[in-house]
Formats: sequence, structure tokens, C-alpha cells
Amino acid sequence: MYDTRMGGIAVLIPAAGFGTRMRGADKLLQLVDRVPLLRRQAQCALAVADHVTVTLPDHDHPRRAAIEGLPVQIVAVPDADLGMSASLRRGVAYLPRDIDAVMILPADMPDICEQDLRLLIKGFRACPHPTLQQGTTEDGTPGHPVLFPRDCFNAIAQLTGDQGARDVLRANRHRVRFVALPGKHALTDLDTPEAWDAWRALNPA
Repeated sequence: MYDTRMGGIAVLIPAAGFGTRMRGADKLLQLVDRVPLLRRQAQCALAVADHVTVTLPDHDHPRRAAIEGLPVQIVAVPDADLGMSASLRRGVAYLPRDIDAVMILPADMPDICEQDLRLLIKGFRACPHPTLQQGTTEDGTPGHPVLFPRDCFNAIAQLTGDQGARDVLRANRHRVRFVALPGKHALTDLDTPEAWDAWRALNPA
């Protein structure tokens, strides 16, 4: 029997949000490892995946300059104001046909690194049946990223609201495999200037 888990792995980076809590700054353009965070996330994804999709509010959004020159697919989300689900729906809809799993990688989590992504992909490949892979903290608290096998794509395409893919995770909780990532990699997201200041104090350039 053909092993579908040997097909392509995609990473979807939802970057169409408005980040209003940053009070005018753009969190995805903050420098991490001396490059804009969005570019860093895309580079990590490109190092491990067969395909990378980045969603933006529109094709001419200023964030596009941060990923200029990278071989990523850019998908515009004109209805981004409807919440995270809009990015996930459109991103999954544009995946190549030969993709067998998609990892949703939040764009605002600077602690997540290439090795973290590799751990989730390795776990997916190692399981005898298609499973969901969810990153956790060292102490087991669930977080991000999350890798969804192809049979979840239709459910993702029907999501609504601003809850991401939580409903899909909940419906498939019986086949979620948790992957412990270092420290709090799976939870650290930075949505305010104060959160960025605190993170930089612990992670000087």
C-alpha cells in the first residue's frame, strides 16, 4: 500500500493579522537574529519543508518586502479581518496537490527554531498512521506549531472566527501526538511592545 506519509510536507505561516496590540509597530518586522521575524520564520520553514506558504493581507502589503527573494508562495487574504481562520482557509486551499501534511507555524513566535520544526516532521514520519503533531513546552503544556495530516484539510477549509484550528485539534484529540520542545518555545508569542522588550532583555542580540 502506498504510504501517504512519504508525500510532501508544507508549512503555512499565517501573517495576515493586523497586530493592533503593537500600537502602530509591526511585530512581524521586528528584528530577530538580525532579520525581520517574518523572514526568519520563513527561512526556518524552507530549511525543513517541501513547500512554504505565507499569507498576507494583500499582495502589496509592506510585510512582503521582508520575504522578498525567498521561494515561498504568497497568498493574499482580503478577508483577514474575519480572524485567523481566514488565513488558514485560504492557505490550505492553495497548497499543491502532492502535500500530505501542513504545519501551521505562527509568525509571531521567535523562540521556535528549525530544529523544533524538524522534531514535528520526524514524529509524523515515524508514526504508522497519519497523526497530528503538536508542540508543547518542556513540561507538556500544549502550544505550537501543529502539524495536520491531509485528511484534516477539509475541516481546516471550513473554519470560521479567530480561534485558529482549535476545533480541528479537538475533533482529532484521540490521534494527537505531543512533541516536547525546549523551554517555552511552544508558547512564547509576542503581541505587545512590552512583551518584545521583556523578550529582548532575555535574548540580547
